[in-house]
Parts: sequence; C-alpha cells; structure tokens
Amino acid sequence: MNQRELKRILSFTGFGFASGLPYVLVFITLTAWLRSEGLNLSVIGFFGWITLTYSLKFLWAPFVDRFSIPILNIIGSRRSWILLMQIIILISLIFISLIDPTNNLLIFALVALIIAFAGSIQDIAIDAYRIESAPLEDQGNLAAGYQFGYRISILVGSSLSLLIADAYSWPTAYQLMALIIALNVLCSFAISIEEKNENLVKLNHINSVVEPLKDFFERFGIKLASMLLLIVATYRLTDIVMGPMANPFYIDLGYTLSEIGYVKVVALIATIIGVFIGGFFIKKIGLYKSLMIGAFLVMFTNLLFSFAAISEKNLTLLSLIVASDSVTAGIVGTVNITFLTSLVSIKYTGFQYALLTSLMAFLGKIFSGFSGILVENFQEMYGFSYGWMTFYIFTSALTLPAISMILFNKNFFINKPSVDSLKSSPQDELKDSPKNW
Repeated sequence: MNQRELKRILSFTGFGFASGLPYVLVFITLTAWLRSEGLNLSVIGFFGWITLTYSLKFLWAPFVDRFSIPILNIIGSRRSWILLMQIIILISLIFISLIDPTNNLLIFALVALIIAFAGSIQDIAIDAYRIESAPLEDQGNLAAGYQFGYRISILVGSSLSLLIADAYSWPTAYQLMALIIALNVLCSFAISIEEKNENLVKLNHINSVVEPLKDFFERFGIKLASMLLLIVATYRLTDIVMGPMANPFYIDLGYTLSEIGYVKVVALIATIIGVFIGGFFIKKIGLYKSLMIGAFLVMFTNLLFSFAAISEKNLTLLSLIVASDSVTAGIVGTVNITFLTSLVSIKYTGFQYALLTSLMAFLGKIFSGFSGILVENFQEMYGFSYGWMTFYIFTSALTLPAISMILFNKNFFINKPSVDSLKSSPQDELKDSPKNW
C-alpha cells in the first residue's frame, strides 16, 4: 500500500466519523439529555421524527449530484457539500449547547432538525465521494476505513458524551463534540483530494425514479413486490420503534449517565460480534432461516428488557441484556442487508437500494414518534415499572407481522440465490439499530 492509498483510507475514516457523529448526537444522546432535564417521554418520542431526514435523503440526492457549492467548489464538488454541511453542523452544535430545552424546546428542536438535515446531505456527498474515489477492487479498503470511523463516532457520540455530561454538563459535552468535529474536518480535508467525475450522468426524473420503480414491480409482479415491500417495512420495526426510549428507560431505572456510557461500549462490541455471526448464518443456513432466526431473536432479546423494567437496579444484569440484544442487532443487521441486496437490480442499484433502506426505516420512525405516548399510557394503566414492561412486550410483538409474511412467502426466500458479497452502505444498518448506542 503506497502513501497515497493510505492517506485516502485515513481520510475516509475521518469522513465516516463525520457521518456518524451528528446522527448519534441528535437521535440517541439527545434523548438522554431531554430525559435528564425532566421532559415527558411523549415529547422525547416525537424527537425521533427529526431523523426522518435520513430516511428521505434519496429525495434530495439528485441536487447533490447536479450542483456544487459556489466558492467552496474549488476543493471539489463532493467536498464542497461535505465542508458546508460540517460547518453548519459545527455551528448548530454550539448553538444547541446554549439552549435550555426546558424553556426553549421549539428552538431546540429546530436546531436539532438542522443538524439532522445537514447530516443527511453530508451522507449523500460522502457516499458519492467514496464511490468515485477508487475503482471497485479498491472500494473494500475505503469501506473498511469508513466503517471504522463510523464506529468510533458511535463511541464518542454516545459513551464519551454521556461521561462528559455526567462529569460536567450537557452544554460542555456538546461543545466538546463541536470541537472534535472541527479537528476531524481539518485532518480529513488536509489529507484528502477529489478528482472530478467526468462520467457522472445527471439523470432526469423519469430515468432516476420511475424506471427503477417500474423495474422492481416487473421483476417480482405486483402481488409479490407489495408483500416484499411490507416485509422490508416491518422487519426492523421493533428496534426502530423503541429506539428513542432506550436512554430514557435506563435513566428511569436509576442508572447514571456514566453507567449508561459504559454499557454502550459493551453494546458496540457485542454488535460487531453479531455482524460476523450474521454473515456465518447467511452462508451456512441461507436467507430464509437466517431471517426467521433473526426475527425470533429480536422478539426474545427485546422481551428481556421487560424483565429489567421490573427488576432492581443491577448494572451487570443490564449489561448482559444489552449485550445479548446487541449481538442480535448485529445478526439481524447483516441478514437484513443481504435481504435488501438480493432485491436490487444491478441496473438500478443506487436508487433501489436507497429506496428500500428508506422504506425500512420510514415506517418505524413514524411509529417511534409515538413511543413516548405509548409508555406513558401503559404507565397510567399498569404503573411505572409495569408500564415499561408492557411497552417492551408490545414492541416485541411488532416482529410478528414480518414473521408471518416471511413464513407465507417461504418458497421465495428458499429459492433466492445466496449473496456472498454485500455492496450496501454500512451506515444504513448502523443508523437503524440505535437502541443500544
């Protein structure tokens, strides 16, 4: 590996970090901040809708392809978008750190929305930049660098920020995150270069949207295609719906921010282990059995949280439950990527995969906005602890529709060819497995 290739890998490690940190801060860590300030669970749940910007990013992807940022485009079209979005994110993090969410919740939410929107645009530009920066045979190194940076951002954005908030304050934690972003931008841009993509085709609306949709329904038929889309929309429903309630749940059980931060380190390690187990399942037992096992594991491990809800505070018990659930999240993440990849036509890979990943998250994130209302209603009916227990039983049951539809279409999944190489964007599954970050 020469020096130029090493710099390119390191730069995409930085860009992976830049991609992950805003998402973690506005969707996961922010819920801990809001709950520690005493905000209602119903309000916290609706904050999950902020990250719908990531689910809808395929709508504004054509603008990133067609245009660049004036003046900043001297460093390249893709990097001009990345730099502008990083500046917006940095300023917004400083601004949000100065806002008291209990007194200025609307402004607080608006700034969080700006961070999420800028982060979603940045993701589009980074993905395009990565794909255009190397031939297919060298993409593995860039993807590995990207994933490493993304996982580091999860540790920094969840664990480190919680530890800083516990030791000092929430404003200090978010100001530190802004400083880290600034340093990462300087390092990433100092060692990266961008060459103009002369082969970029700026597709019209028909070619970029209508044709890929038409192809999908023609290949599978309207009935099967509709069923597959329903499976896509419901397979990760449990994880996504309860995601905004994870940190408030831990806080309500009496765990400190530092203890939650340590648990999240365990969760990340367990998730990585689960990713490899998922790959083993796909190769050894096939897509159908892997999907079914994954769904049942999600239902079972999510039920463990209902046991934690009615148990005394026990950090070891919580760590074990989170670890088992995170291993499951890793397994299901790999299996789901394989499933989505198997549905995509090679002629329309980009749009069809983006559409499927957006659909996968969209329904769950819509429902996740009502997660806080669900918890509060269950608590009114059954009491504080049993209300949390009922919530986890309810979210576990959300796996049943997907299990039923997969079983109903068993022959289709058994006859699908195995997928030996996954060409998806690694952040899509990370973003939709957030409950243990």
